[in-house]
Amino acid sequence: MRKLWVAAGAAVALGLGFVMLLVVGVYVVAGNLAGGMGGGAKKLAAGSVPAAYQPLVQKWGNLCPAINPALLAAQLYQESGFNPKAQSAAAAQGIAQFIPGTWATHGIDGDGDGDRDVWDPNDAIPSAASYDCTLASYVKDVPGNPTENMLASYNAGAYAVIKYQGVPPYKETQNYVRVITTLEKSFAAPETRVDPSEQAAGAIAYAQKKLGTPYLWGGNGTARQGGRFDCSGLTKAAYESVGIELPRVANDQYNAGPHPSRDELLPGDLVFFSDDLTNSRAIRHVGIYVGGGYMIDAPRPGAVIRFDPIDTPDYFGATRVTEDGAKALPTTV
Repeated sequence: MRKLWVAAGAAVALGLGFVMLLVVGVYVVAGNLAGGMGGGAKKLAAGSVPAAYQPLVQKWGNLCPAINPALLAAQLYQESGFNPKAQSAAAAQGIAQFIPGTWATHGIDGDGDGDRDVWDPNDAIPSAASYDCTLASYVKDVPGNPTENMLASYNAGAYAVIKYQGVPPYKETQNYVRVITTLEKSFAAPETRVDPSEQAAGAIAYAQKKLGTPYLWGGNGTARQGGRFDCSGLTKAAYESVGIELPRVANDQYNAGPHPSRDELLPGDLVFFSDDLTNSRAIRHVGIYVGGGYMIDAPRPGAVIRFDPIDTPDYFGATRVTEDGAKALPTTV
């Protein structure tokens, strides 16, 4: 639910014709921009890693050439959602999800306090980076991409990577490599302008049809709910209408693609709001950008889906949704 920084309905005068021009413009821009993320060392996108862990991820993500801070962040998010108390049914523990046997061999005293605590991110994050680099050294002579070979070793074991001379033909392992390398883009600060999604126009068109619909906490737009939505229910449904499945909650939707800066926003980008501008896990509101400094959003109980300005004190950042980025997100974090 978003704080009421402006008077209700202040943006209604934006006008549907103007919005439709913006929607058409998405297709034009999508066909004309040069694409892709640049190569080289990657910096973390602002706020993508909780502030308490950002210095650790930035430092230890540069431990060896096979990893970088964004890749390490993607692993931690995929494994635990940055939850230092996470524990799986397979007894994997902590923010980096080490099983006890692997921790006994590869856990390190990252903060130099004399112990190795799998539940302490100050030990677990350095240990995750160290373990990645150790695996990379085991498969350094294997042909192919060193980072992909390292990730495959993490999932299937270095022996399998050496045996198959690259990522082994295991569906689970190939998916693991794809997921982490795709999520990496969500945690990296874009080095070039990011291509817009052609589905963005369809998502805006869907949200536009819902203008005036009353807000419902937990609303997914079902008939039983009277077609009502909350903020992330609306954005999820809008992108689902064009074939992209997003997570249910706003702070996970933030990881569905790379993050354009404020002056690079294009219609269809998701825009996010938070009381903690250093931590994407604290995001509490999301809308769909339509251009001109406005979004369509479901703001709060008692309000309706409407146009609102995005330039408020709680503006956190934006995500340009991609199909691959959405598919890479873990189903639970």
